[in-house]
Amino acid sequence: RSLNLKSWRWKSVSASERALQYRVGEQIHGFTVKQVSAVPELFLTAVKLTHDGTGARYLHVAREDSNNLFSIQFRTTPMDSTGVPHILEHTVLCGSQKYPCRDPFFKMLNRSLSTFMNAFTASDYTLYPFSTQNPKDFQNLLSVYLDAAFFPCLRQLDFWQEGWRLEHENPADPQTPLVFKGVVFNEMKGAFVNNERIFAQHLQNKILPDHTYGVVSGGDPLCIPDLTWEQLKQFHATHYHPSNSRFFTYGNFPLEQHLKQIHEEALIKFERIESNTDIPKQKLWEEPREHRVTCGLDSFAADPSKQTTVSVSYLLTDITDTFETFTLSLLSSLLVDGPNSPFYKALIESGVGTDFSPDVGFNGSTREAYFSVGLQGIAERDIDTVKQIIARTVDEVIAKGFEEDRIEALLHKIEIQLKHQSTSFGLALTSYIASCWNQDGDPVELLKIADKVSWFRQCLKENPTFLQEKVKTYFKDNPHRLTLSMSPEEGYHDKQAKMEAEKLEKKVNALSEEEKTQIFEKGLELIALQSKPQDTSCLPALKVSDIEPKIPFTVLETTLAADEIPVQYCAQPTNGVVYFRAVSSLNTLPEELKPYVPLFCNVITKMGCGALDYREQAQKIELKTGGMSVSPHIIPDDSHLDVYEQGVLFSSLCLDRNLPDMMHLWSEIFNNPRFEEEEHFRVLVKKTAQELSNGIPDCGHLYASIRASKNLTPSGELQEMFSGMDQVKLMKRIAEMSDIKPILRKLPRIKKYLLNSDNIRCSVNAAPQQISEASKETEKFIKGIARSKKERKPVRPHVIEKSSEVKPVGSEMLTGLQITRKLVNDPTFKPCQMKTHFVLPFPVNYVGECIRTVPYTAADYASLRILARLMTAKFLHREIREKGGAYGGGAKLSHNGIFTFYSYRDPNSLATLKTFEKAIEWAKSGEFTQQDIDEAKLAVFAAVDAPIAPSDKGI
Repeated sequence: RSLNLKSWRWKSVSASERALQYRVGEQIHGFTVKQVSAVPELFLTAVKLTHDGTGARYLHVAREDSNNLFSIQFRTTPMDSTGVPHILEHTVLCGSQKYPCRDPFFKMLNRSLSTFMNAFTASDYTLYPFSTQNPKDFQNLLSVYLDAAFFPCLRQLDFWQEGWRLEHENPADPQTPLVFKGVVFNEMKGAFVNNERIFAQHLQNKILPDHTYGVVSGGDPLCIPDLTWEQLKQFHATHYHPSNSRFFTYGNFPLEQHLKQIHEEALIKFERIESNTDIPKQKLWEEPREHRVTCGLDSFAADPSKQTTVSVSYLLTDITDTFETFTLSLLSSLLVDGPNSPFYKALIESGVGTDFSPDVGFNGSTREAYFSVGLQGIAERDIDTVKQIIARTVDEVIAKGFEEDRIEALLHKIEIQLKHQSTSFGLALTSYIASCWNQDGDPVELLKIADKVSWFRQCLKENPTFLQEKVKTYFKDNPHRLTLSMSPEEGYHDKQAKMEAEKLEKKVNALSEEEKTQIFEKGLELIALQSKPQDTSCLPALKVSDIEPKIPFTVLETTLAADEIPVQYCAQPTNGVVYFRAVSSLNTLPEELKPYVPLFCNVITKMGCGALDYREQAQKIELKTGGMSVSPHIIPDDSHLDVYEQGVLFSSLCLDRNLPDMMHLWSEIFNNPRFEEEEHFRVLVKKTAQELSNGIPDCGHLYASIRASKNLTPSGELQEMFSGMDQVKLMKRIAEMSDIKPILRKLPRIKKYLLNSDNIRCSVNAAPQQISEASKETEKFIKGIARSKKERKPVRPHVIEKSSEVKPVGSEMLTGLQITRKLVNDPTFKPCQMKTHFVLPFPVNYVGECIRTVPYTAADYASLRILARLMTAKFLHREIREKGGAYGGGAKLSHNGIFTFYSYRDPNSLATLKTFEKAIEWAKSGEFTQQDIDEAKLAVFAAVDAPIAPSDKGI
């Protein structure tokens, strides 16, 4: 790059300013500009266009952000639960006219530097987004996505692989029984293991029963085998048409280039049609309805007799009325968010249940929004009690309204969300506007959040009972109200399995001998196709030379506060937000208190501090910060596998003007945390235990992997204790205790070792002009927190002091001092093998196998990282997903030197472990090419060079 180009770029206008030059009525590459709007609070300009030939809608959001995003969305309105839009979403990505190789989507993961690539099936739309920072990559991916969406092959064998098929248990042996197989079939079996998912699905189906929302768009495993290949192709023909599509682009790449490519590669080949996918409004009920459903037992429930969930839900307004929707979503937050909300006080603190029911609050993803509130973890006999509490609370809110401070705290939260910059802003936007735009609402109107906030303030000013009236209209006087209850049923999963077996038997009995022979032959054909080497030369690809050769450098400054506490400052364009973090060491904490650290972290900001009780503290945190969180922090050393740092991480953010308040809150939490509210502590414990239990089905592969690596490094044991199944079981035990005092008494003891300035370091990311103010406040905080009165010895004697090296960068030295960290070493540690099987009531498995390799700085680490990617792309994906029918599987190398094989929602178990062994043999035999290695490098560097937000630079 020549210098003059650089100096020119400094003077150049931002992408959002450039976009303001478009004129309404202007024609560009087959599109006409319909609207150009600046949205200053989000630093963007929105350009709305329509395609002249097909009527396709287009929204471009120009913003000075290099992580550019494209998405295409179709309104997909299935009328049965065969999962047709979901199976179609999978199948269109399996090859297209221009890219006929199998599975171009997964192949492109390794031929691109994309920062995101995926596809989603919602209740009423299907969305295909990708993002990348490289312009050439953007064009490549756009070409593949356009061809997949509009000109897919939809081959029968791809439908069988991705959707469902009948196949012999062992495809090579016609004597083995016929079974159902297929990726989506197993994905949905796994999805409905989760009781929260079952409840939320029934809730939507029952409150909006008349049209597409009355079915399971992802597919009900018992209905999926009713879908035919013909129906799939028909659904594509009627729904995947430009006249039924919405295009979205975001970032700082030029719009013209996108329009030209989309017009020439896809839209020019179509005529306009009537799409007929409109969703009619739900006919309103004249009186409330009730439904009961069943689910599986939760083996981790704290109280087995209390596993019922109940909620009351209300149908609200049409989501295309953006201001009414905005008001109702704010109202929902006021009703259910945080310990000061009326429903939290009335329901959560009643002690009747463990946590809110699934899908609590506002749901705006369907044509008419709905609000839901209730409890899970209740006894079946308490269903009526919960209904009475809800009715009573609605009456109280209508009578009393809301405190002004709570409304201010909520508007403050919106302000901070607008200013906080994430690296995936484009993805957040496309998801945010998808539902409303899908119903022909105005997506630009939706982005103008500042206007809505001022209008909201105006409404409240003119009519102080504005919100109470909404509560009366939508809750009290609304007959379209659903009470849904769900209770576990003994043998629920067996019953599901039995229904599946009956379905299978019926299908198999209907087959002629000739069809059975065909199934066997097709099974062999599919295996052969899956095993055949792929010619991917038709797909576009970046080269290794397209990888940015230099890592961008972040300037950091380190100083000592109060003469001994290291603080790292990083000046960044944070948009008026300050990010504060601190790490405190666990080295002196007695071993018997260690298992309780995650619980301590979870409650320390929620129990009250200083003069504030827990309600006042929650209010203050909402009003003055963007959240304060505390979490266990285990950092493996980058050059020794048996060395690690153990601590607790404190993090928070606030607007510049609130920094003194935020730091004062931290001082109070450190110096005067309150531990006397036993009842509130019990509420927090039950909620935490319930959340952990609910999370197992979605994180099974992580729990399996954490357990598998437990005995491979000294930090593995700590990982298992803090975030593995051991923690889930411990929280279950604590939640079951009739007397919780002994646990509560441990908290002040942990506080003594953790919340002091003995072993702490801090970091601040803020705007350059804010750094001196931040350093003043940090200094004040550090001087204000207590030091231990006596010198505490580390519990494990082997502590290594390690300082961060100061490296010269070009001609500059890094300013500042060395930060010394105290790491733990266990010289007696011997890794050992361990095999574990957790018996869970799930019809799918999660498998993890871990191998101890080398630390991050070892020469072999990079090769192993490339190998993990290579194995995933070239071997494991094919064997575990395509042939095995699991939803996911692969290999990864973590920062701690642990190499992990995993599978997710997997119908197999021992066969998968054999596949992991075969993967190693495959790698040893060297059955891969230099091109395969180069592709793996691209995938690895896409992760290495992923954009970093200003709040996370230097961390």
